[in-house]
Amino acid sequence: MDIDPALLRAFVAVSETGGFTRAARRLNLTQPAVSHQIRRLEEQVGQPLIRRTTRHLILTEDGEDFLNHARQILAGLDALTQRFRPSAIAGAVRFGAPEAFMGERLPSLLCQFSRAFPAVRLDVHVSTYLDLSTMIAAEELDLAVVLSSAGGEKGGIRLRRADFAWVAADSFLPQPGASLPLAFHPPNCINRLVGVAALEATPIEWHIAFTSPSETGLRAAVRSGLAVAVLMRTDIEPGMRVLDGDYGLPALPSADFMLIKSGGAASPAARAFGRMLVEMEAPAEAESFGPA
Repeated sequence: MDIDPALLRAFVAVSETGGFTRAARRLNLTQPAVSHQIRRLEEQVGQPLIRRTTRHLILTEDGEDFLNHARQILAGLDALTQRFRPSAIAGAVRFGAPEAFMGERLPSLLCQFSRAFPAVRLDVHVSTYLDLSTMIAAEELDLAVVLSSAGGEKGGIRLRRADFAWVAADSFLPQPGASLPLAFHPPNCINRLVGVAALEATPIEWHIAFTSPSETGLRAAVRSGLAVAVLMRTDIEPGMRVLDGDYGLPALPSADFMLIKSGGAASPAARAFGRMLVEMEAPAEAESFGPA
């Protein structure tokens, strides 16, 4: 089976972006052209790879298996191409992100960028939102992802929404009449600022029972039943539950993951990385970094 790599790239783009329109934007093609490529690929493979519904695209079982093979083939082709074609972009990109943003997709992006631009050195710094904002202001980083109250970070690019919730262990049961134990990041972290601001408008008695700069540390405190924490809903794990109004806890506002930049973000290498990151999270905003 001799499959055109362009068809594989179209299939991977549709799978990763979740739609033909976004895939077309990533590939600089029209939406009908991408649809035609997927039809050609399915005809050549002889199996349906994508199930289309009114609102979503879902990979079939064969599609999931095919996606793994397609990625391996394209990674090999990209490595071969980069080995024998030097990149026009060189230099270094200093990028910062909080632990809560890393997830599973960002490491994949870092790997993808390194393959596409082998002459660029990536310096990645994982820290707190406050530290990252300070480093951007001091021009110690070119680009950074920070968490800001919705609409609160001027000049940044909104990547995605973060919804906060009061979270406790499934087995958590406070003592009647006792102060509510809480787990927070150190002062000035947005999770802590959001939680304390909400609590100050209530008569709830509370105290800080656990402090950690790490998301992993907060989740451990929650799972142990030691305390209640303010976490993003995407960080809730098995064994945890959301306290929707329990114990009189107030509703929490949302925040935005924002991409902010310093003067160093004007370099071709930083622009290329920024565009790739925005395409992953908020494709409609990718033009902020100029043409690919």
